[in-house]
Amino acid sequence: MGSEGPSVVTVYVTGFKKFHGVSENPTEVIVGNLKAFMEKRGLPKGLVLGSCTILETAGQGALGQLQKVLESAVIGREKGSSNAGQVIWVHFGVNSGATRFALENQAVNEATFRCPDELGWKPQKVPIVPSDGGITQIREADVP
Repeated sequence: MGSEGPSVVTVYVTGFKKFHGVSENPTEVIVGNLKAFMEKRGLPKGLVLGSCTILETAGQGALGQLQKVLESAVIGREKGSSNAGQVIWVHFGVNSGATRFALENQAVNEATFRCPDELGWKPQKVPIVPSDGGITQIREADVP
């Protein structure tokens, strides 16, 4: 008893590559540099950086890579100890017109793109997970 130790929090971070009209996506820079930055600066006790992955900015182009990240996280938890702890997923999205960060409290189960993605897909009100019902609200908090 008492030998389990404190649980850890594992954070998985994703961002996008370039997209229509934006040759260098800020989220690609942030996610691409995050691991080295955190190794240099150090992480708080109990916090683990699971992975930092840069995804294609395309509905279909991102799926394979995202699936690999999700599977590696699940496998890591299955192999982990009883103190596997919590998992946090952080995704940096795209909004070339934004002047500040916006934190979403609830995602939208809908793909609506104002311009085609990097593979030419321009969905309008297409459910991302058709079997997941009608999550159609988004709440954001602006962060200066």
